[in-house]
Amino acid sequence: MHRRPITPRPDWRTTIEQQGFIFHDTEDGTGRSTWDESAYYSITLREAEVLESATQALHEMCLEAVDHLVTTDQLARVGIAEQHHAFVQDSWTSGHPSLYGRFDLAYDGRTAPKLLEYNADTPTSLLESAVVQWYWFQDRFPKEDQFNSLHEKLIAQWRVACVSDAAAPRVHLACIEDNAEDFMTVSYLQETALQASLLTTFLPITRVGWNAAQGKFLDEQERPINTLFKLYPWEWLFREDFSKHIARAPTRWIEPAWKAVLSNKAILAVLWELFPRSEHLLPASFEPLPGGGASVRKPIHSREGANIQTLQDGRVLSETPGPYTGPYVYQALANLPRADGKSAVIGSWVIGDEPCGIGIREDASGIVTNTSAFVPHIIERA
Repeated sequence: MHRRPITPRPDWRTTIEQQGFIFHDTEDGTGRSTWDESAYYSITLREAEVLESATQALHEMCLEAVDHLVTTDQLARVGIAEQHHAFVQDSWTSGHPSLYGRFDLAYDGRTAPKLLEYNADTPTSLLESAVVQWYWFQDRFPKEDQFNSLHEKLIAQWRVACVSDAAAPRVHLACIEDNAEDFMTVSYLQETALQASLLTTFLPITRVGWNAAQGKFLDEQERPINTLFKLYPWEWLFREDFSKHIARAPTRWIEPAWKAVLSNKAILAVLWELFPRSEHLLPASFEPLPGGGASVRKPIHSREGANIQTLQDGRVLSETPGPYTGPYVYQALANLPRADGKSAVIGSWVIGDEPCGIGIREDASGIVTNTSAFVPHIIERA
């Protein structure tokens, strides 16, 4: 796995914006972009296969962890309030299908990939991974390859995940409308649903209506919402007054409610308890790790690298800003590959139950946040 410099395409900004990546400029006043094609990562076919195998193993461990927590009635351990337990349990036992998720991995091409966290419910950087880096690769390295089958697998999985009694299934897609990244992510997912021959309707998450007489969620045209994709975290939804209607409505949710078990960092400690010999896991606990050493403390519901403390023998070395507090999980510090002053994290995607590609983000600080740069990759032919 190598980071290689390359001259950016002269028209790269116009090109990626035409592909929907209109939110690439950071908002910190520096003029930096969250897309960086002044370099790329070159991986071998063997390394791609290692990442694929690790992702499959982690996915299967996560499903086992959900089943364990559901069947032993331990959902409170991962921050799910008791009033929502039955709803989450039913979504699991009923086999409600998932659309997608993203494992964030530390991998240097020499040691086994290690799980940093799992973005199981509302993962972004999808447009960059599925589309923008694909067209970059075709422009710059058409004779090489890329670990990337996200687009076609998303289309196929929509047909599995979208369930409706109507003759022509309709999926509603919702997010916070004034968040450009969320909106363009949902717009891309809407396009893949259309290519799956589904009817689609976008609406802001605040415009999902409840009809008490019908006992259904309705859209702005008062059509029943049979299937709702929501780029909106379950933990946020569960805290709102809106949530009291969820269990009684016939709506099928994407992501399903059982993804709430996996979409918070508490699952890292549970996975380590269940699979302490896995080569793909880092030691993790709800308490500071025994023996001191280097570790990180993460709020279980933090997002985009916020409020992450780096610890050494109990001393705080650094902390990222943000609004999140405890409860916390503690995880051994991973050794991220570092080149040209940047540390890289690999986002490895699962569509349905299949690994299907990667996206690489990097940051000089060693902690990837929402302003870290996405750098494309290729599989270099031998």
